[in-house]
Amino acid sequence: MKSPPSGKDTLAEPPTYDLIELFFFAYRDFVSDPDRILDEYGFGRAHHRVLHFVSRNPGLTIAELLDILRITKQSLNRVLKELIEKNFIESRTGTADRRQRLLHATAKGHELALKLATLQTCRITRALSEMEPEAKDMVSRYLLRLIDPSDSAHVKHLVFGSEET
Repeated sequence: MKSPPSGKDTLAEPPTYDLIELFFFAYRDFVSDPDRILDEYGFGRAHHRVLHFVSRNPGLTIAELLDILRITKQSLNRVLKELIEKNFIESRTGTADRRQRLLHATAKGHELALKLATLQTCRITRALSEMEPEAKDMVSRYLLRLIDPSDSAHVKHLVFGSEET
């Protein structure tokens, strides 16, 4: 687990409890819609994250997925095993390196990932529709600045396909 950014451990002003708590409540509600659907399959949030990134990045390796999620290999293996056994994800042998396992969402897995993303998109769209037109870009820039600077370029590339934004 990463420590807080250096030099920012102590503040002259009190913590921003309002924003901290808004993050907690926003996250709670942002994941609540998918949580209800996932529960029908006996899945949790870890399954959601794995399915999301595999569906969005066909051919992702296990090492790349571990790097994105920053979870232990043991945790990933348990979740991945369930998703494979229930035919939401398939693991294919790499063509260049036969030791590599490339992960792909099945049609069933892609359909579930899209259903969950649609629920979350509706929530985001509703919130943005009540704001200025440039709000989406501002929110994106703000969220990117919350990410550790050492990981920012990697996340930008993963999310936007480039180093720009």
